[in-house]
Amino acid sequence: MYKGIAASRGIGIGSIVLIVEHELKYDNKKIEDTAAEKQRFEAAIEKFKTETKEMADDIRKRIGPKEAEILEGHLFMISDPTMSGEMSKMIDAGQCAESAVEAVCDMFYGMFSKMDDEMMRQRASDIADIKVSLLKILLGIEDIDISKVPKGTVLVAKDLTPSMTSQIVKENVAGIITEIGGKTSHSAILARALEIPAVLSVPNITELVKDKDSAIIDGTEGDVYINPDGDILSQYVIKREEFIRKQAELDKFKGKETVTADGTKVELFCNIGTPKDAKKAVECDGEGIGLFRSEFLFMDNNHLPTEEEQFAAYKEAVETMNGKDVIIRTLDIGGDKDIPYLEMKKEDNPFLGYRAVRYCLGNKDKYTIQLRAIMRASAFGKVKIMVPLVTCVDEIRSVKAMVEEIKKDFDSNNIDYDKNIEVGCMIETPSASLIADMLAEESDFFSIGTNDLTQYTMSVDRGNADVAYLYSTFQPSVLRSIKHIIECGVKAGIPVGMCGEAAADPLMIPLLISFGLTEYSVNPVLVLTARCIISKWSKAEADELAAKVLSLKTESEIVAALKAAAKD
Repeated sequence: MYKGIAASRGIGIGSIVLIVEHELKYDNKKIEDTAAEKQRFEAAIEKFKTETKEMADDIRKRIGPKEAEILEGHLFMISDPTMSGEMSKMIDAGQCAESAVEAVCDMFYGMFSKMDDEMMRQRASDIADIKVSLLKILLGIEDIDISKVPKGTVLVAKDLTPSMTSQIVKENVAGIITEIGGKTSHSAILARALEIPAVLSVPNITELVKDKDSAIIDGTEGDVYINPDGDILSQYVIKREEFIRKQAELDKFKGKETVTADGTKVELFCNIGTPKDAKKAVECDGEGIGLFRSEFLFMDNNHLPTEEEQFAAYKEAVETMNGKDVIIRTLDIGGDKDIPYLEMKKEDNPFLGYRAVRYCLGNKDKYTIQLRAIMRASAFGKVKIMVPLVTCVDEIRSVKAMVEEIKKDFDSNNIDYDKNIEVGCMIETPSASLIADMLAEESDFFSIGTNDLTQYTMSVDRGNADVAYLYSTFQPSVLRSIKHIIECGVKAGIPVGMCGEAAADPLMIPLLISFGLTEYSVNPVLVLTARCIISKWSKAEADELAAKVLSLKTESEIVAALKAAAKD
């Protein structure tokens, strides 16, 4: 058995088709006729754009608009003058087109791949995909046609890029295995959208298998079996049937309220990154937006978005949700999220530096633009303002003071907005956790960001494989912190939500019910699964389990206890 990252749930059983990429060799010679070389380069760019747009249009029809945005992002990146312009400059200096493409893409790849945030690291994968696609066009190499693989195929590749994944015929592919990639990689997103089991980051898998080997993929546990014996195959045939049955059961939760087994109603929201993602939230039966990551409006631009541009984006999401809550997180940059045009200074330790609300309060002119846009959007629905990386009371007070000043200006100029717009804290630092009682007195709501809370509490760099074993929300210190935050919010009478990955974790959900969490914000595709799990636990049962878990001293003991108590 081989282990990898469980990226798309389900059991896949089939025969391997090994995808071996062509070597992209070229003669890196000095170019004399730079005008002709630039013409060749520009023709390749145009062909790339045409082919990518065709693939995006096909994905939109077959899968959905959110998934099509992945390839549309490739179009946006190659159209950015920073990227294509730099390539042109290198050709003007005598570099061949292939060399210019490779050098510039490698530069951007290096920049994004060093970032800690997995969603940002995914941009590195996009850059790599763009580079390979452009080099193939320049070298006249035909792409691998995945659309023609036979029924029951298990695709195995070093990396399955979005451009490859877009060719998949769902009915023919039983599973996907790759050597690299994570849960938020675009290949994982597309695999989940296609409902194809996928296990990623299986070390050296392309060297361990050959065409027509039989394979079993457990996309829920991250297990891969190559040429399994009869007993294992029989077990997984049964598991596959059981998984299909459970997925069919989820349909009965569509359109229903999210309630515990003893009838306590909670809210099940969605995390989104763009206004268009709100449509996916509605399609997946989300009850609101618990986290709108507004920084992507800034990162997908080559200039500071104007008030009107931001207002239009927020308004689109708010109107899509049609009166349901939309919690917009204000600009969360710095750390691993660099935006070149903001010219943020380099720091030795950016994760403990000038980032998120710290940057915003130090650049109030830019922050005011965003707050004004959010508040104007509140005239069209239920909008809340969430402040990231709060570590002290002064920060939330300062943001609220800015909101009050904007209210005065809006009132003077008859600009519509929700006069009762709420301002809340994202609790994601040990400092915020320790003074959660004080922050609760200043906030209209809390939202717990478990990803950063875990990282900071455990002093673990998520990007460092040597200490990754410590990065777990089930560490006793993290669980105690979560419990304390929720209790402080409940005592103050404010709603407490969670927008980190833990909110959708089947093992974590009973603990959150016991602690008193009132709002769960998850990836849209996980809404029905989370609703189903919540429905199986009563407060009394959850309390009993939580009491046992909180008495345990190690992460491994806690996970074992939760797995033993898990309800199918």
